[in-house]
Amino acid sequence: MKYLVTGATGGFGHYALNYLQEEVPVSDIFALVRSEEKGAVLKEAGVNIRIGDYADKASMKKALEGIDRMLFVSGAPGNRQEEHANVVEAAEEAGVSYIAYTSFAGADKATSPLAADHIFTEGLIEKTGIPHTFLRNNWYLENEMPIVDAALKGGKFVYAAGDGKTGWAMKREYAEVAAKALVGTDYPAILELSGKPISYAALADSLKKATEKDFEVIGSDDQGFIENLVANGMPQSVAEIFLSFQYDIKNNQLDVASDDFEKALGRPLIRLEAGFKELLD
Repeated sequence: MKYLVTGATGGFGHYALNYLQEEVPVSDIFALVRSEEKGAVLKEAGVNIRIGDYADKASMKKALEGIDRMLFVSGAPGNRQEEHANVVEAAEEAGVSYIAYTSFAGADKATSPLAADHIFTEGLIEKTGIPHTFLRNNWYLENEMPIVDAALKGGKFVYAAGDGKTGWAMKREYAEVAAKALVGTDYPAILELSGKPISYAALADSLKKATEKDFEVIGSDDQGFIENLVANGMPQSVAEIFLSFQYDIKNNQLDVASDDFEKALGRPLIRLEAGFKELLD
């Protein structure tokens, strides 16, 4: 059995590859990278490298030749629907027998602009008839590190999501489930992977406990949220992207309650306080 992980040089793909190596021989593991140079470190570790780009269907078809099971890590927003179509079509033509796809929390009910590409991709995969697991990932705790860093350096934990709740968990926990799915764990076709949904005010409390530091917690308007991030070194354009995430949370797009995650892992998720300690260590 040959297993391939896309997005292999990113954080999620890196974690997934590490977990995969605990389950199957490294000789059966393939990593999709955009160039030999980008894959050099993985190659040195004994992982097989395949060169491919989501934007180039021919390269994807060649990369997927002989692959049985694929972890399809979603690409970056932009031209994602066309790129994802290339990946799915290439997988079908190459005879891939299983796809685990990193989707969006509650994708079938979500109205977030972020969800549209994932709903589209889920539909493409379903049409192929290829057995699959849609890993509907909620928000990574790592995504909040700019807000966390601003709080610890500037003394202000500023958010603009109101009372909206999010099912935060560690990126490595999501990736562990992805690796388990890839090696054939008997999961349903859809996994809603969410931690217990909580507010930013509760998240800030976990951060205080983790760091034993006090800081001001501010439910802000849009301008105050952006100004705080920019004051702590984030470019204005990036701060505006982070603000768009706040809108989704305020609109309850990530308030998804499910016990799928802990069932899939076979254990409780790490407490957010411990997660912060791990990230800040």
